Amino acid sequence: MGLLNDVLGKSVPDGNIAKPLMIALGALLVSKMMSHGGAGTEPTIQPSAPQAGSAGSPDGGLLGGLGGLLEKLQSAGHGDKVNSWVGPGQNKPIDPGQLGAALGQKTVSQAAQQAGINEQKLLSQLAKNLPGIVDKLTANGSIPSLQQVAAALTQK
Repeated sequence: MGLLNDVLGKSVPDGNIAKPLMIALGALLVSKMMSHGGAGTEPTIQPSAPQAGSAGSPDGGLLGGLGGLLEKLQSAGHGDKVNSWVGPGQNKPIDPGQLGAALGQKTVSQAAQQAGINEQKLLSQLAKNLPGIVDKLTANGSIPSLQQVAAALTQK
């Protein structure tokens, strides 16, 4: 998993949520669906058709890419948290309920369904891991391209 291995490996003690979390991140951020592999198989990014009524762009997942995710959180009043994730210093936490409200029920439901986990577990894991993931993806202080995000999610 490369770039995100440390974040996911350290934050998930039993490792069971890593693949579903990667699938959900893929669905949210890169307009690709990360498919479940068999036991011991790494998730893979596969093209998916844009979903009718999806808020995201054809290339940017359910949220229009990482920039769309951060914009959605900022417009929901969480700009201070987002800025702490992108900028230097301590990452401020976000509550699963705040994250769910900012993302919207439809987006959370679609991502959870694609990841094969329930919405509460998805929000809990996203809230726990998203600050570190965004911090890693924006290490140089800028938002990476969709291709860079996709590569980070699939690196081994």
